[in-house]
Amino acid sequence: MTTTPEHDARIAKLTFASVYPSYVDKVKKKGRSVEELHEVITWLTGFNDDTIQSLIDEKATFESFFERTNLHPNATLIKGVICGYRIEEIVSPLTKQARYMDKLVDELAKGRKMDKILRSLYEIGR
Repeated sequence: MTTTPEHDARIAKLTFASVYPSYVDKVKKKGRSVEELHEVITWLTGFNDDTIQSLIDEKATFESFFERTNLHPNATLIKGVICGYRIEEIVSPLTKQARYMDKLVDELAKGRKMDKILRSLYEIGR
């Protein structure tokens, strides 16, 4: 299933500040912590806690959020379906990056072990 240009434009205009509380609620409801959420976001983006907060405060769009990232080289190992889209088939780089983050948050909320979520060297060798 490919995304539409309208879908991709909607993702680009979303603000990280509007989505972040949903991430927090989702992981906390499942017994995970904000610190673990930040660990996942940091792994994917390279952002530290201060940068994450500053992006929330400035209401950065996903477009500007992901323009500033230095995506983890193992991000391409994130596969599967999220929000009805198979990540590997998404063509738009920005939409793919946003879905990478959604998938990591989903895995965290589902109780997956952190070394699996962060695509550790152990998992790469499998």
